[in-house]
Amino acid sequence: MEKIATREAYGKALVELGQKMEKIVVLDADLSQSTKTVLFAEKFPMRFFNMGVSEADMMGTAAGLAASGFIPFASTFGVFATGRVYDQIRNSIAYTRLNVKIAASHTGITVGEDGASHQALEDIALMRVLPNMTIIVPADGGQTFQAVEAAVAHDGPVYLRLGRLAVPRVIPEGTPFELGKAQLLRQGSDLLIVAAGLMTGQALEAAEMLEKEGIQASVANLHTIKPLDGEFLIRMAKDTGAVVTAEEHSILGGLGGAVAEFLAENFPLPVVRVGIQDTFGESGTPRALLQKYGLTPESLVLAGKKALKLKNSPK
Repeated sequence: MEKIATREAYGKALVELGQKMEKIVVLDADLSQSTKTVLFAEKFPMRFFNMGVSEADMMGTAAGLAASGFIPFASTFGVFATGRVYDQIRNSIAYTRLNVKIAASHTGITVGEDGASHQALEDIALMRVLPNMTIIVPADGGQTFQAVEAAVAHDGPVYLRLGRLAVPRVIPEGTPFELGKAQLLRQGSDLLIVAAGLMTGQALEAAEMLEKEGIQASVANLHTIKPLDGEFLIRMAKDTGAVVTAEEHSILGGLGGAVAEFLAENFPLPVVRVGIQDTFGESGTPRALLQKYGLTPESLVLAGKKALKLKNSPK
């Protein structure tokens, strides 16, 4: 199966949409080869701005372009796109609700050998707490095209989380994409696995492994972390009675935090979170790091069994 990194799909999507919409402009902080905005720069050099190693300036400039009627995409690595420029995003973009699209590549543990300093494991948490911010985490390359289209169509700030690692297609071609609406990829009655990003593929593998043990798991791709599809979560919680979340991010403040918070208030039930367990990463190959930090189908199987045990324990 052909694999493509979501950052590469992002670069191609920018070119495709840039041909149709002259108001799309792209900014980068001297990392265009890595974020793949170089593809846009080569096609539309007059609409591309290399801001240098000056991320705060890039966000302020993007805000100004948005206020002038353009649709700016500001791109850099996840650690720089959120933590280094938090004040500019908060006050110049989110507070003013300007139409800026922040596209962060190299997120999660699969940044790999670059190590902890470059592995953004808290970026969703930082963006999720900001009012007016929409957060999208596409599962594969095909969905990244849809996510970029949806970001352009949405009037307001968007945080688009992309990865370095090439991943296989897991969302069937032709599957509709709507902001704020989860996608049910597999139906099961025993528990629900809710995933985002590359963990969607891991969740589908885990569901197949659980089925061999007689456990039927539903799998959902929650590509939009904010706004959360609460209606879907309640419906599936009623149908299954137990939930596992799967994300390439800290379990604090990301997908797992959002789902647990929502269900605790609206339909309490067992929720087991699979993700980075409140720690920094380290240097290593993506495969080795996914294994070490428990972001594997096998880990999801264990989490599913834990959720079922909690579900069936005496009240």
